[in-house]
Amino acid sequence: MTDYHEPFDHLDEKTLNIARALISLKEEVEAINWYNQRAAATNDETLRAILEHNRDEEIEHAVMAIEWLRRNMDVWDEELRRYLFTDGPIGHHEDDHEAGESRSSGPRKDLGIGNLE
Repeated sequence: MTDYHEPFDHLDEKTLNIARALISLKEEVEAINWYNQRAAATNDETLRAILEHNRDEEIEHAVMAIEWLRRNMDVWDEELRRYLFTDGPIGHHEDDHEAGESRSSGPRKDLGIGNLE
């Protein structure tokens, strides 16, 4: 199986279930992309409505997989709470979180990993 990078028999059931969810999520996102492109490309309004419906069903499936991951894989809950349903710039939440009080002294120059010497 190409989706497993470690020997299958070395993986516990929790890890296998997480892999199943992640693989399913990947497939759902891929299907969303395909349906979205097809809907955008067609000139037939009836077909467009069908394709958009199918795309939206795949979004529902992807969201259910994300929710399962949130409940069953460490860090998902924390990260989803940090980034979803917020108003600020998407890519800067981590910078704000890590910079903390050092923000007043200007931009970080250490990549947030400390002294490597």
